[in-house]
Amino acid sequence: MKKEDKKLLEAIVAGMQEKKAKRVVTVDMTKLDAPCQYFVICEGDSNVHVSSIAMEVKDYVRKNANEKPFATDGFENCEWIALDYGSVIVHVFRRETRAFYDIEHLWEDADIKEYEDIV
Repeated sequence: MKKEDKKLLEAIVAGMQEKKAKRVVTVDMTKLDAPCQYFVICEGDSNVHVSSIAMEVKDYVRKNANEKPFATDGFENCEWIALDYGSVIVHVFRRETRAFYDIEHLWEDADIKEYEDIV
């Protein structure tokens, strides 16, 4: 893993944990034919929680890794917000929406790392 990618991943996860995101996972797709190198996925309890997690990730990454997303989507309804950092795509879901799309299992050949929830 490149030093920049490691710093970006750490900042994304820390930003999620600042807002008590649930079931945080990183999906390492570097050995697969994938649209990016990593997904970072988490969930929130409500639309407001999803929005606050995504905003914290944006702010935390800007301050601590000096990166801004190339694109964002999903702030309109806050069911599933995506932040595109190029090599890393962040997915912040409502619990029900995450269960419905189950994107981790689309990439089950990838290396998936789970993080402890911050209580």
